[in-house]
Amino acid sequence: MQESLDVDRLERAVKSVYRDVAKAPTEEYHFEMGRPLAEQLGYPAGDLDTTPEEVLESFAGVGYHFDLAALEEGDDVLDLGSGSGTDVFVAARHVGDTGSVTGLDMTDEQLAKARQLRDEAGIENVFFERGYIEELPFDDETFDVVLSNGVINLSPDKQQVFTEAKRVLTAGGRLAISDIISEKLMPESIKNNEDLWAACIGGAEQIDRYTALIEGTGFDVDDVRDNTQYEFLSEQAATACQKYGVKSISLGAHT
Repeated sequence: MQESLDVDRLERAVKSVYRDVAKAPTEEYHFEMGRPLAEQLGYPAGDLDTTPEEVLESFAGVGYHFDLAALEEGDDVLDLGSGSGTDVFVAARHVGDTGSVTGLDMTDEQLAKARQLRDEAGIENVFFERGYIEELPFDDETFDVVLSNGVINLSPDKQQVFTEAKRVLTAGGRLAISDIISEKLMPESIKNNEDLWAACIGGAEQIDRYTALIEGTGFDVDDVRDNTQYEFLSEQAATACQKYGVKSISLGAHT
């Protein structure tokens, strides 16, 4: 990252946006939200029907990657930047009572909402922990699968995120993520714009560098696909997308 990037300021901006996403999901944002978005991205109705409605209303993912994750009964799963918990609840349905799903998030309001809805639903194999995706509070080789949806672009140190993901995965573990990338190098005026960063645009990495970071930390990338169903809403965000090829992808990899 450039020295001009104020990481603390950007973190505050990101927390502010996702605090609002948790508490006021019907407000207007740069991006779409809710069950209609999940359906548009390809989430099966069966998975959404078993996820609490209040969880779904704060869903702000950018793609669908559960087919790439290939979750199995008994898997232990980690979701990086779990928000209100949509992907955690969906994963829990697939790993069954013998598996577990842990969501990690840095925003207290998102965690509080997710924990409350988990408790109300009486789900015992789901956990929500506070922390940063660059410094995972878990032991080595703890999980079989690491998921993330629209979050890694928000990190100023993506290489560290992938290094940590590799560390906590078991041998042969899977990485399945959806994220925002760019096809062209964006100027510093966009990369240092806290509003566009929190909107998942400012921190978008060029796709070739993005996959190189993943492979450089010891993953083999199996699949990369565009999520053409995803689009930003605001004019400011849409302009950046058109000019620099900012778009959503889903990616599967293994250790």
